[in-house]
Amino acid sequence: MSDALRVDELNEKRRCTYAEYLEWEGPERFQLINGEVFQMASPSVIHQTLLMELSLQFGNWLRGKPCQVFAAPLDVRLFPKKDKSDSTVVQPDLLVVCDKNKIDKGSVNGAPDLIIEIASPSNSHSELFLKFNYYLKAGVREYWVIYPDIKKVSVHVYENSRYISTAYEDNEIIPVTVLPGLEIRLEDLWAGIV
Repeated sequence: MSDALRVDELNEKRRCTYAEYLEWEGPERFQLINGEVFQMASPSVIHQTLLMELSLQFGNWLRGKPCQVFAAPLDVRLFPKKDKSDSTVVQPDLLVVCDKNKIDKGSVNGAPDLIIEIASPSNSHSELFLKFNYYLKAGVREYWVIYPDIKKVSVHVYENSRYISTAYEDNEIIPVTVLPGLEIRLEDLWAGIV
């Protein structure tokens, strides 16, 4: 019998470290925020449509450039420790990393340059609030939250230890601050969803 923590035991043990998280069995996806376990629901068709469009746009633009784009599921250890006792592991929908030293075979270790989350009914307000604060604390240079239901995007750009926030909607164009020259046309993003 394995010593690994089974998914059905999570209710008994609510605070976990990254080392424990790596031992979990089962197909479910989870995130840890300050040791608290957040189970992730399967993404919707709208969510996946948006993620694929963003992946294509970022991937095509970054081809041949030093930064790399990743899509979930991929563990991001915001505050990595060598003994894997860190307690915050997130799986953003899309992320861009420009420092190759932060990438290993199992995770991204440290703050990505850009994180994009696509909000869904399963995202609680408290989860999004916690992530906002942890991304700020970790120094994520640019953080987007896409709200497909209202066709709005909140963009937070790190400046002087705080986020400067801007809302984009309808068919506006979002300049990607951390990747000068890249712009995301919301018209293209919304085109794939009904």
